[in-house]
Amino acid sequence: MLAIVDYGVGNLFSLSSSLKYSGIASVITSDASVIEKSDRIILPGVGAFKDAINKLRQSGLDKVILKEAEKGKPIMGICLGMQLLFEKSYEYGEHTGLGLLNGEVIPMKGKMPSQLKIPHIGWNKLETKRENEILKYLHSGDYVYFVHSFFVEGENENAVAVTDYGLSVTAAVAKNNIYGCQFHPEKSGEVGLSILKAFNEISI
Repeated sequence: MLAIVDYGVGNLFSLSSSLKYSGIASVITSDASVIEKSDRIILPGVGAFKDAINKLRQSGLDKVILKEAEKGKPIMGICLGMQLLFEKSYEYGEHTGLGLLNGEVIPMKGKMPSQLKIPHIGWNKLETKRENEILKYLHSGDYVYFVHSFFVEGENENAVAVTDYGLSVTAAVAKNNIYGCQFHPEKSGEVGLSILKAFNEISI
């Protein structure tokens, strides 16, 4: 069973529906014992980094995620959920993340060419940087759907796929049992479903 962490800031229904469509058993939960008993964990997220990390910490679910990560359980963050896996975010201030991945989340404003719209909303092409099991059904050049105003730069040591939006943007990350997608797999058609499928097939 895959646990979708419910801490009040995720697009839970569409993610749950995509998993169900793919034949992947999942449960939306804020119960630590259910998360601990799960085979895999997805950390979704929509909104502001500060609010999200505060809600995780207030609920105690940050400690649960860190403990399960240390055990080697596969964990995947999606969009803001991926950003929370990093050490720090500069989204309207400076905020400490979960620290499972090295790197910082920074504003697109002032980095991207002025003619590009922020937030970055829409379909962008992926370029795979190195092979990883999370990308085993994906091909360089596949398109996925993004919605974000903050990002991790594409030269991050854990990036396995990037996209070009005026400069290189980290699109997917992997380090041991920790994975993340800046884009929304649940909104990215068959390509997105293939990533969820690959995550569910990661050996435990």
